[in-house]
This record gives sequence, structure tokens and C-alpha cells, in this order.
Amino acid sequence: MGSRAHKSGMVLNEADAAIAKAMLARGDRQHDIAAWFGVNGGRIAEIATGHTFHWVEPYTGELPPPGPYPRGRDAVAALEALAVAEQALHAAREAVLQHQ
Repeated sequence: MGSRAHKSGMVLNEADAAIAKAMLARGDRQHDIAAWFGVNGGRIAEIATGHTFHWVEPYTGELPPPGPYPRGRDAVAALEALAVAEQALHAAREAVLQHQ
């Protein structure tokens, strides 16, 4: 039988729980909230049911935008595109500076 994956190290604190509670009250899906924080959906379910952070009040400030959020592979593709754009900008800057 295989072994479990290593823990991600992502842990929610009271401030995160307050934001998660406010996102839940706004009607966000637990899956989207979990994606925002980078945790397993079970952690958000524990907050929603009062199993954890039952003493924390929902956050009253500005919330993150509602999900869904980009998939990991979309984020990687965006970073790769930004790296290509950065190289092009650097090359253009060098070309302009050489002609001054």
C-alpha cells in the first residue's frame, strides 16, 4: 500500500478563518474558498460547521473576489507568458539604448 503525500504546510489562522466565514456568508463555494487559501476543502467545511474556529467572527472588510480562481496549470502558463514578455521588453530596451 502507498504512503500519504507530504503535508503542504498550508495552515489557516484566525484571520484566514474570519475571511473564510465572510466568504461563506457571501455565498462562495467551499471549493473556491479552499482554492483561494490553498488548502483542502475539508478545512473550509470544518470552519463552516463550527468544528474549528467557532469563536472567530466573520471578517467585515473587503473580501477577495468571488471564485472560481485560475487552475494551477493556468497560473503556470501565465507565468511562462510573462517571462517571455519580460525577455522581449529587456531586448527592446537594450536595442533602444544601443541606438542612443
